Amino acid sequence: MSTLTADHLKATFDAFNRHDIDGVMQHFADDCVFYTVAGDNEFGNEVKGREAIAKAFTGVWTAMPDVQWADHSHFMSEDGSRGVSQWTFRATNPDGTRTEVQGADLFRIKDGKIVEKQALRKQRPAVAAK
Repeated sequence: MSTLTADHLKATFDAFNRHDIDGVMQHFADDCVFYTVAGDNEFGNEVKGREAIAKAFTGVWTAMPDVQWADHSHFMSEDGSRGVSQWTFRATNPDGTRTEVQGADLFRIKDGKIVEKQALRKQRPAVAAK
């Protein structure tokens, strides 16, 4: 059994910022679940499986080509079953306005792989482009 570390989470977010889907998905389990920041349910939307999650992530990069999860930091629970990443989401929306908000991901880890990613972020009106 391998262990997922805070350094692995950092590498995942570095890959997000490079828009490198292979780098992002490296530590996700085949049967992982991603709960989005927004959606029709109290938990956002549920995206299941590596392929669907990769498609969702690349969809964000396509809609917001300059998107970054800036100033990210990471830590793991002592037993390695949970991880947290904090970041600032910065992107130009398709209408030209900007989204700049702080957020976090809560991860459940099993056998060294991410099995659940719960994305949370502050709500703030879009701001004018700089």
